Amino acid sequence: MNEERILLSFGAHVKSLRLKKDISQEHLASLSELDRTYISGIERGKRNISLLNIIKLASSLNVPPEKLLTFDMEEGK
Repeated sequence: MNEERILLSFGAHVKSLRLKKDISQEHLASLSELDRTYISGIERGKRNISLLNIIKLASSLNVPPEKLLTFDMEEGK
């Protein structure tokens, strides 16, 4: 398992969902009660986030949590 690829792919997926909702990192951070730099770190594949933060992000993006965890492993290349 390539952990870096997983984090990059997950981050790209989160970014894609955020952009589809047409919201900024700052707005997503506010909605999810997370720091904007934390959101940036997720999207850049620098953060391995917790289950609670996955739930917060999913809720803020109005998607079920499983949608956050269903992503293409090649998306973050």
